[in-house]
Amino acid sequence: EVQLVESGGGLVQAGGSLTLTCRVSGLRLDDHVMGWLRQAPGKEREGVACITNSRGTAYYSNSVKGRFTISSDNDRNIVTLRMDNLKPEDTAVYSCAAGPNPYTILAGPPRPNYWGEGTPVTVSA
Repeated sequence: EVQLVESGGGLVQAGGSLTLTCRVSGLRLDDHVMGWLRQAPGKEREGVACITNSRGTAYYSNSVKGRFTISSDNDRNIVTLRMDNLKPEDTAVYSCAAGPNPYTILAGPPRPNYWGEGTPVTVSA
């Protein structure tokens, strides 16, 4: 059974930082593109970052580029998202996801093969 379990969300002031962690079981990170999605209240789910574990290449949405950093530890089956300089518009439920290629995470409505239940992030002004 594939499980993606997120942790690390919380309440933070604008300009602050948070690190989200995704613990993955039931699949090999080497075989998937791992990423992070978010869904803000009243908005559609969107992809914000992904990493191709074969080469470790990271991709970001324009809204988070330069502020968020995705990384993965294939030995420990953990994916992290470091979020710096957070803004109130980053408030959302953040979910870890696994897909066959970066387009399934970042291009258009996300279409991952697997995803977790998410962890909430609230950024106060």
